[in-house]
Amino acid sequence: MTESDAALVARVRGGDGEAFGTLVQRHLRSAYAVALAQLGEEADAHDAVQDAFVTALKRLEECRKPDQFGSWLFSIVRNRARDHRRYRAVRDALPLDAAGEVANRESPLHDAENAELRRDLLGAMEGLTELQREVILLYDFEGWSHKEIGDRLGISDGSARVHLFNARRALRERLTERHREEQ
Repeated sequence: MTESDAALVARVRGGDGEAFGTLVQRHLRSAYAVALAQLGEEADAHDAVQDAFVTALKRLEECRKPDQFGSWLFSIVRNRARDHRRYRAVRDALPLDAAGEVANRESPLHDAENAELRRDLLGAMEGLTELQREVILLYDFEGWSHKEIGDRLGISDGSARVHLFNARRALRERLTERHREEQ
């Protein structure tokens, strides 16, 4: 049986570092999806998530509802993502999009197509609200249910369905427009 978040938080508060490692493993992908939804750049999302976990560890005593650790963590992730977005707005250097990926020598065309698709998708997602980006990433990429999304984001599962529907429709429209413009 899987140990609950509340039990893991209690163990961490008691000095058990491995319990925090378990919390990190359990929530890492979802935290990354939340950060990526807000930032749109993989490297910045990784930085925001790392900062969020450090903050969560330092402030674990402030987590009033250990059974809702994930929701508490996601609020920290959102705050760190906002901080990174503000920082990014004032930094001088432009991101090096290609530096993070190593080309597949067997199929450079496939790598280029994937990079173009990723850019198109992230560009189309910029037009969504933060909540829509979070919902679509958690549902489509993380496989969460509408209820799980609603519980974590503080909305009803019906509202999660509506945001997912609207986000998908908006993405379809934006991606269709982009591909029509290219032809």
